[in-house]
Amino acid sequence: MAATPDRIGSRALHPLHAFLLAATVPPFLGAMLTDIAYAKTFEIQWTNFASWLIVAGLVFAALVLVFALVDIVRAHRRDARSLAYFALVLAIFMVGVVNSLVHAKDAWAAMPGGLVLSVIGTVLAVIAAWLGFAGYRSGARA
Repeated sequence: MAATPDRIGSRALHPLHAFLLAATVPPFLGAMLTDIAYAKTFEIQWTNFASWLIVAGLVFAALVLVFALVDIVRAHRRDARSLAYFALVLAIFMVGVVNSLVHAKDAWAAMPGGLVLSVIGTVLAVIAAWLGFAGYRSGARA
C-alpha cells in the first residue's frame, strides 16, 4: 500500500507540543508527592515545594492549551478526540489554578484540599498525556 500524505503523519504531534505535553505530568506528580510528604511530616517547606511545582505545571499546561486550541481551530483536526483533549487540558489548567490558590494559604489551611486537588491534577495530566499521545501518533489513521 502506498503512503499518502493524508495517512502518514496526518495526526502527528508537533515536537514542541509533544515535549510540553509530556512535561505537564512531572510537576503535577511532584506536587502530589510533596503534598503527601507534608501530610506525613507537617514540614511546611513541602507545601512551598508543591506551590512551585504547581506553577511549573501551569506554565506547561498553558502552552499545551495553546497547541490544543490551534488543533481545534484547524478544520481537518476538529473531531471528538480533539475536543475531548482540549477540554481535558483546560480542566488541568483550571484545577491547577484553583490548587495554586489553595496552596497560597497557610500550610495548615492548604490541607487536605491541596492534596485532593493535587491528586486530581495529576490524574488529569496523566490521562491527557495518554489521550494526546495515543491519538496523535505518526502514521495514525484519521
